[in-house]
Amino acid sequence: MDINIAKPFIKATVDVLSTMAMITPKPGKPYAKKDTVARGDVTGVIGITGEKNGTISVTFTKDCAIAIVKNMLGGEIEDIIQDVKDAVGEVTNMISGQARRGLSEMGYVFQAATPTVIMGNNHTISHVVSSPIMAVPFETEFGEFTVEVSFE
Repeated sequence: MDINIAKPFIKATVDVLSTMAMITPKPGKPYAKKDTVARGDVTGVIGITGEKNGTISVTFTKDCAIAIVKNMLGGEIEDIIQDVKDAVGEVTNMISGQARRGLSEMGYVFQAATPTVIMGNNHTISHVVSSPIMAVPFETEFGEFTVEVSFE
């Protein structure tokens, strides 16, 4: 997979979380992920179609997800499960949208499906294609999260 594909996702992730949750994530070094086990507790997954088909996922640790939700809602969480699920889905959707705009500037045009959110310890992420998975780890003051991208 072309490492340049990661750049719009890294930029989108930093921009979305900085704007929506007042959290500035620090990206780590992209790597090829070899398994399907999520690197956290809650994952937003969104299918992508267009010139290539694929999947984008964003997996947060529990503490990181809760901090994002609190910052997005401006305070206390009423229904932790539902609020975390909604926020992770929305963040995944926003990252996907902004990254797709960046990819269109590189000549790639994609459409996205509605995000799905998976929760639980040691859950797995099923990317829709069997291509390599590029993972980008991020660190925040509230914990870690990982963005994964896989295109055919």
